[in-house]
Amino acid sequence: MTTTDNTNGQPPKTTLEENDTATHPEKSNNSQQEAIRNVLTSASLSPTSEVIAADPRVPSISASAVLGESDEMPAGTPQVSGYDFNRCTDGRDSIEGTATAKQQLSNAESDVDVLGDLLTNFGTMGFQATTISQAIHEINRMRSWRLSDVPVGAHFADANSPELEDPTVRSQIRAKIFLSYTSNQISCGQRETIRFLVEHNMVDVICTTAGGIEEDIIKCLKPSYMGDFKLRGSELRKKGLNRIGNLIVPNYNYCLFEDWFSPLLTKMHDEQDESIKEFIATKAAEDDGVAIPSPYWTPSRVIDRLGAEINDESSVLYWAHKHQIPVFCPALTDGSIGDMMYFHTYKRPGFVLDTVGDIRRINDEAVQSYATGMIILGGGVVKHHVCNANLMRNGADFAVFVNTAHEFDGSDSGASPDEAVSWGKIRMEAKPVKVCCDATIAFPLIVSQTFAKGSVSGWKQSVKDTRCWLGSDE
Repeated sequence: MTTTDNTNGQPPKTTLEENDTATHPEKSNNSQQEAIRNVLTSASLSPTSEVIAADPRVPSISASAVLGESDEMPAGTPQVSGYDFNRCTDGRDSIEGTATAKQQLSNAESDVDVLGDLLTNFGTMGFQATTISQAIHEINRMRSWRLSDVPVGAHFADANSPELEDPTVRSQIRAKIFLSYTSNQISCGQRETIRFLVEHNMVDVICTTAGGIEEDIIKCLKPSYMGDFKLRGSELRKKGLNRIGNLIVPNYNYCLFEDWFSPLLTKMHDEQDESIKEFIATKAAEDDGVAIPSPYWTPSRVIDRLGAEINDESSVLYWAHKHQIPVFCPALTDGSIGDMMYFHTYKRPGFVLDTVGDIRRINDEAVQSYATGMIILGGGVVKHHVCNANLMRNGADFAVFVNTAHEFDGSDSGASPDEAVSWGKIRMEAKPVKVCCDATIAFPLIVSQTFAKGSVSGWKQSVKDTRCWLGSDE
């Protein structure tokens, strides 16, 4: 609702106008006089009275401020409404204590999708419940998008791609989904949620941090445990126990990871050196300008190798390797993997990580797409890396951010989707959503009404023969 100045019908002064008054003091007197008159329009208490308060002794400015009328809400504006849990108990209350009561109770419970009904109602719950509802809607939009939704000639690629005029071709082109998450999402039980998405090939590109890589492998070797946020760090240190929030990871787990990873790193170093020899020989035999694969390991190639070697179906990386979903980690050395590489340099210097190769690859993943969607859990490098890749195509078409960071400190972690629009990382016509909530609460709820809604076989049938870019092998 916009408050208007009764004297001239104009909106009240904005911050910019106030700053202008400070810059030009000659405007100050007029501004103060206008502020005094800047009260809400008030109506009398009854059609036959001119009095705007039951007690005419009430100061008129106070009565006007308190009893000012409201504009009518636009037609169709949703009303605030919470979930009525009577909907899921009424059927049970009507069941009599008969021999068939157990079966009746089972039937009554199966007739009510409490979780689905509750999350549908989140749309009118308000606050962050409503943003969860909006995130569900946005993800379902990115999953269902087809180029056939866009009229021929209206998409940016139509001008240079006559093959896109074919309605059948357009119906087979879908949005490419980028999934980003910080390492704590793998440290906790969210790993199983993410594994479900990757196992069933429901996302196309992944970006995470070093912990998101190594913790996935470590959990295949030894489990993590529940702890408490208040456990004393000094006592845990003496016992060789590492705390992640209210989780505990024994230091022994990292020792096992070193035993597993160090021989593999030596083997990859051997393969690199052999590839360098082949690269030099090939380069000498080829004409200038011929593209020759780099002999060096990119972080995404290292990660793919980890997924191949672990060979464990509980692993996110295992399924990423199986489905050839690229996993990017621009900070791969920022964790235990980096520790192992550091130790390795003392034994044998010369192993190289080609980060430039990966920046080319992730940017091309975004550019070579007719539409993209971003789902980003957390902030920091995983958020910016995917957003920046989508900048290369003038922004993502769909975006959902889930984090608890705020924008008042200017950090990218807390930056709103609208700030990303200003940079060109999200398209101007997009309808992005930010959910300000712990991702371990929000994301499983979101997945239950998006990726996990309906049958997996139905999803696979719906994306059969689809691709994100013509000429790709998807």
